Amino acid sequence: MRDSQNVWVNSWFFVSRVLLAIILIGNSLPVRAQQQSPGITHRTVLPAFNPAAKPCTSPPDLARVITYVEENEREFLQGVDHGLSLAAKDRGLEYRKVLAESDPIKAVEQLRSIRAAQTGAVIATSSNPAVISHSLQEMIWSGAFVGTIVPPPATLILNAPQYTTGQVLTETAIQHINSKLAGKAKVVLLTQDSMEYLSPRFDAMRDGLNKLPGVSIIADIAPKPVTKEGGYAMMKTILLANSDIDVVLGADAVVLGALQALREVHKDRLDQFLGGIDGEPEAVSEIKKANSPYKASIALSSPVFGYAMGEYAADWLEGKSVPQAMGILPIALTTQNLAQYEADLLDPASVYKDQVRRDKYLKMYGSICYDTRDQYLNFPWSSERK
Repeated sequence: MRDSQNVWVNSWFFVSRVLLAIILIGNSLPVRAQQQSPGITHRTVLPAFNPAAKPCTSPPDLARVITYVEENEREFLQGVDHGLSLAAKDRGLEYRKVLAESDPIKAVEQLRSIRAAQTGAVIATSSNPAVISHSLQEMIWSGAFVGTIVPPPATLILNAPQYTTGQVLTETAIQHINSKLAGKAKVVLLTQDSMEYLSPRFDAMRDGLNKLPGVSIIADIAPKPVTKEGGYAMMKTILLANSDIDVVLGADAVVLGALQALREVHKDRLDQFLGGIDGEPEAVSEIKKANSPYKASIALSSPVFGYAMGEYAADWLEGKSVPQAMGILPIALTTQNLAQYEADLLDPASVYKDQVRRDKYLKMYGSICYDTRDQYLNFPWSSERK
């Protein structure tokens, strides 16, 4: 009897010591305490970024590597790649890129491998943000810097004021309609309404165009995928029912595809207005041509913000505070300002290092670092939303 009591006492003592050890270990690991943080899920107005914020801890056991998960090979996203690679080189980080090929499941698998490699920073884009969101959270919980272009979650979200971006393009188109088309136009909107974060830009287009009595929107549709090929295929279908088109608006990639389709059937005209968003190099080349209907592109300067994201990834790995959000300021590209814009695309480092030039492209908000990573943004941030 006494032996069995001793066994029971010893067992109880052992178990209690194990439980106490677990409690003590848990209390001593702030990393574990933050791992399941949902981040900031409610809409929050962020203050201006404070670059003089006090230093934080550098993430332990993470590789000094930036990996870019690129949705597809649109020129806009290739511009991000250009900026990121230059920043990584300038800051002494290894740079890697993987291509998801517009496949969110593939992106999830890539992110899983990136996390397993203990990568210190990842920049991700996806055709279906909801599918990859948990994988991005896992990266954040691991202590890595996570940057995204528009959708959450991320330690640094990059977004343009989407309604304003669409508004700037629409106002440029309306000026053309009134001056070159006598206030009358048949309009095609090639949208991205399936991406809720981008839909405000197309709301702005509809709001502006619907005020003109001589304008009719004959097609309002989202190409799939959002690529030059997707825009080409969609315009071929639209042309079967509407052979005369005056205005085409959308992202540069799809509008460039629409232009190709119009040219194939000789339905392109000098008095047309084709305009896009993103400032892609091919769109810039079209604007330069004297005989092209491509009249404007709203630049979001992807190499410049790509370089900035790479710089902030490096800062994070060195234990510095970085912005929680970065606003891209839309610029209407015309023949008058193209030369400076193209120079900035080629040398985004000089733009980033010159505050006056950088402020024409970017505005920073909030502050976060490795120690405060539980405050990552997990809501669709925009500088327009209060």
